[in-house]
Amino acid sequence: MSVSLEIRDAVALITLDRPQALNALDLESLQVLRKHLVEVRDNPQVRVAVITGSGERAFCVGADLKSTRASSASYAEALFLASEPAADAGLYIRLMDLSDIGLHKPLIAAINGHCLGGGLELALQCELRLASDNASFGLPEAAVGSIPAVSGLHRLMRAVPSAHALQMALTASRIDAAHAERIGLISERLGDRQALLDRALELAQSIARQAPLAIQALQTLSRSTAHLSDADAQRLTELYWGALRDTEDRIEGRQAFAEKRAPHYKGR
Repeated sequence: MSVSLEIRDAVALITLDRPQALNALDLESLQVLRKHLVEVRDNPQVRVAVITGSGERAFCVGADLKSTRASSASYAEALFLASEPAADAGLYIRLMDLSDIGLHKPLIAAINGHCLGGGLELALQCELRLASDNASFGLPEAAVGSIPAVSGLHRLMRAVPSAHALQMALTASRIDAAHAERIGLISERLGDRQALLDRALELAQSIARQAPLAIQALQTLSRSTAHLSDADAQRLTELYWGALRDTEDRIEGRQAFAEKRAPHYKGR
């Protein structure tokens, strides 16, 4: 299988498993990845997912241009199609944008080795990014006459200061894990792939122990308020706070705190 899924209690581990192709994403891999994310979305027992790449050399180097299907359809013909038929008509980038899946559960990218092009665009769609010491990051599209097609520049400019993002994109240059940590592209740097995976799963388990509705609200706010004024952001924040105020989980959390015990959350 080009992408594997393993469920560990409340944590899903998704592994891009094409090491011979540096875990590049062909159409089959993209379809399987999306299928697994739908499974994570629809499984009430799963509260968070970790995405990583197999092998030591790469997390993901983006779309597999050798295997993406050629099409005689023009861009205009493909433009108004839904994601799957559009991909068949040459717009494979549609499948790399995960926003249409509606996954309201945090994703953690455990980045080992090269994280380039669409691989970085995939990682930028995750709430947390950790990397091993051998990781490298880049948006090299300008070097081959293109641009990052899955909102790569937009998401990178939200993740790091614009000067760093533009320098990476305009020069098509790579940065190493130490540089990525310094500018805030990743939150932690680990020694090797095993230490990276252990830490990613530890963080995932910590997230899974929190109140699920609160985590979903935080995730939604993080994606919805960046472009808002302070006043508009406060209105939306108050709305979500109010939605959570009388939930069973908030009552349980306050009671557990008073009783000095671990809470038992049900997502209700």
